[in-house]
Amino acid sequence: MRFSRDTALARLADEHFDVLVIGGGITGAGVALDAASRGLHTALVERRDFASGTSSKSSKMVHGGLRYLNQRDYRLVYEALYERQRLLRNAPHLVKPLPFLIPLYGGKALAKALNSALWMYDLTGGLRIGKRHHRISPDDTIGHMPTLRREGLAAGFEYYDAQADDARLTLTIARTAVLDHGAVAANYAGVTELTKSRDGQVVGARVDELDVRAHVVVNATGVWSDQVRAMDEGAGSASLRPAKGIHVSVPWSKVQCDIAVVIPVLKDKRSIFVVPWGDRVYVGTTDTDYDGPLDDPVCTPDDVRYLLDAVNRFLTIPLTPDDVLGTWAGLRPLVRDAKSDRTADLSRRHRVTRSPSGLITVNGGKLTTYRRMAADTVDEVVDVLGRGGRSRTARLSLRGAEGFEAVADEHLATRYGGDGRTVQAMIAADSTLGEPMVPSLPYRRAEALYAARYEMAHTLDDVLTRRTRALLLARDETAAVAPDVARLIASELGWNEAEAARQAATFQASVASEREAAGLPEHVVA
Repeated sequence: MRFSRDTALARLADEHFDVLVIGGGITGAGVALDAASRGLHTALVERRDFASGTSSKSSKMVHGGLRYLNQRDYRLVYEALYERQRLLRNAPHLVKPLPFLIPLYGGKALAKALNSALWMYDLTGGLRIGKRHHRISPDDTIGHMPTLRREGLAAGFEYYDAQADDARLTLTIARTAVLDHGAVAANYAGVTELTKSRDGQVVGARVDELDVRAHVVVNATGVWSDQVRAMDEGAGSASLRPAKGIHVSVPWSKVQCDIAVVIPVLKDKRSIFVVPWGDRVYVGTTDTDYDGPLDDPVCTPDDVRYLLDAVNRFLTIPLTPDDVLGTWAGLRPLVRDAKSDRTADLSRRHRVTRSPSGLITVNGGKLTTYRRMAADTVDEVVDVLGRGGRSRTARLSLRGAEGFEAVADEHLATRYGGDGRTVQAMIAADSTLGEPMVPSLPYRRAEALYAARYEMAHTLDDVLTRRTRALLLARDETAAVAPDVARLIASELGWNEAEAARQAATFQASVASEREAAGLPEHVVA
């Protein structure tokens, strides 16, 4: 079994599947893994790259959502914390515990309310991580983030959640479905039409030039799900209300936090996160209604200003747009609700529906609960097929979990798990592949080749934006090395010199457009 696009396209054309999953984000990948692990013959197709939408542009948190307690959505928090523990167990190479700090600027009433909320979080399931929240002194609070404003600081509260690279988690789920459970998956394979039987039931899809046959079709396309539903039922009322969230990355030296920090945004009655990521820190997220194009939402100057203004209220030395090294903007597929005008108030629960013609659609949800969403969706598939049994993913380890402790290189271990041994072997065979891909980042040149050879990277953007996260962490520096990386992977992907140059130019133009849309200066790369 290979994780190969060419192999997948050939099989898509030749085989008849139990279930065809449309959408290669974390929900679609989760559905494919759940279905394949139940023994169902499963195919997954994605119009662009795996995780190219929302699933690579989240806050990278695996958490219960402390703020959902304020909305009294206790069931969602309980479910998410339960799923957090499953991910920590099933993907220990990708999902890591992360302490969070809430600096307390206020009196006894606020401290009491915050302590009560954290106790509720612990008791709802937070304690499963093995540590409970605790109060720390102002000195210890400043010790975790020396750039915090001391004036008015009464104390700090520390609690625990987890963190994961969302794009790598999504990719690993897809690779687990294919390599360990026999699924078929292809990126850059867009659905242009749903095919129906004479009695009007959905029995497959037109995927580019291929006719893919399946007993059941699942629509797991996130913010694009209404577009797929329209192929089935015609244009109708929208079931989703997209919300835009943006993040910015800055040098760690500008913030110096050794744990994640929760910063209140008083005017909005919400919070933003300041999260360490190697020698960078990212700040986010916004939560605003969005009615623009669904493909490639952009970070605007107002978005940047909102985040910097929010965090600067608590910093001794303010951040400026000159400090921003990268940005990303994503859309949350929130289930539409007439009860609230604010997207921040909309539930992050998911919903699974089946149309009269049999198309199964899963909507809503959040990164942490992807496995539960997938299990509920495949339960609906099983109800149609009459076979498949119960979900088996609650204790199913993701690829790379086995043997990851034996990979001595921590960077490779936490990105590839046990499969990091292959990257190590590539470097052992050619020492130049151990050199940095981007000078200021930990990614090795071997990782670009590995992405092209083993991870179905199809474009330079796939390598620099999702297989590695170089674009998010060092936008202009990554653009500067794009021609070199394109030449490195050219032979692996069958590119000639002209195509490698075109890939680099396309990537650089996209970077320039992203930077200009956000109103940010270009960082001069030495």
